[in-house]
Amino acid sequence: MDKGGSRSYCGGMLSDAIDKTLVHRVLVIKFRHHGDVLLTSPVFRALRAAIADVEVDALIYEDSAEMLTLNPDIRTIHTINRRSRGWPLARKIASEWRLLKTLRARRYDLIVHLTEHPRGALLVKMLKPRYAVARRYPGRRGRWWRRTFTHLYDVPARQRHTVETHLDALRRLGLGIPAHTKGLRLVPGAPATTAVAERLTASGIAQRPFIVIHPTSRWLFKAWPIESMARLIRALLDAGHTVIVTGGPDAEERHMIGAILAAVGPADRLVDWSGTLSLKELAALLGQARLLVGIDSAPMHMAAALGTPVVAIFGPSGDHEWAPWQTRAAVLTAPLSCRPCGFAGCGDGQVSECLEAVTVERVLAAATGLLDETQGQPCASP
Repeated sequence: MDKGGSRSYCGGMLSDAIDKTLVHRVLVIKFRHHGDVLLTSPVFRALRAAIADVEVDALIYEDSAEMLTLNPDIRTIHTINRRSRGWPLARKIASEWRLLKTLRARRYDLIVHLTEHPRGALLVKMLKPRYAVARRYPGRRGRWWRRTFTHLYDVPARQRHTVETHLDALRRLGLGIPAHTKGLRLVPGAPATTAVAERLTASGIAQRPFIVIHPTSRWLFKAWPIESMARLIRALLDAGHTVIVTGGPDAEERHMIGAILAAVGPADRLVDWSGTLSLKELAALLGQARLLVGIDSAPMHMAAALGTPVVAIFGPSGDHEWAPWQTRAAVLTAPLSCRPCGFAGCGDGQVSECLEAVTVERVLAAATGLLDETQGQPCASP
């Protein structure tokens, strides 16, 4: 049962801080998309720093697994297929039973649930760990949610970065967070690194510094206007830069990137790799780039994890919570009182006027400034 209502401090320690000597295995649950999952990576590192010889597992959606695979702080990654809702009942039950058996065999002492998804609470009920922590959601989950977790934590009214909010779960347990554990960790791996090196060689730019432009997101209302992005790319090309354009495989994203490239026109130093890279290959590419220019999307967080400078254009989403973490970055927004609204465009109309208000000149100046700062420095290492 949640002890959050009666906690007290004694000698700088929470009176209900967990006994670390009783924690040998931890399960961290995060049911979200790629970037959100990558932003949990400091949690794994902090747990391993705080608890001696602990084994930390992850439970995430299958399509976001590449954000955490090869991470040395994680022992096992368990996954759930996001499309399982549409499966025949027998197949779904069999899959759920296999997962439950696997998780029970791990005998977790602590579960850290980092979303409001009810599945995480159900797993706490079924797995019965000694400790379980989640965010408090007043009025949403009621007594059932409160009684499920031994510890609940609150989020300050003043918004701060999502990484810090994740780490609040550990702070609530009485665990310290060393500064060196707060960085993101993303490992492209040797196969992806080799594949990207071969593609760069085949494209004739293996020895040439380059900028990556990632114009799209699965939610296109976050995207900068086509005309603005095309003008920016043309300006970077005219300044002598090599530009590699990347994007997701989704048909709408590919269509938007096609429109951008058509507006740019033919160019010798422009390479289109949109829709052709795996997530690990994209990570390997970003790790070698001089700069990423993009929007609020997973590649922005991937670049930050790899130490690559970022120009990030934000519209309706909150830059305080989602800005590039611990890397050189320029975050560009419009000074409109309504943002960040969190809507799918103004009036949910899929078009965000706050993005239209960010000028090409501002983005170009930000990109030039970051490139000047890093002139002559080696590329980040994947």
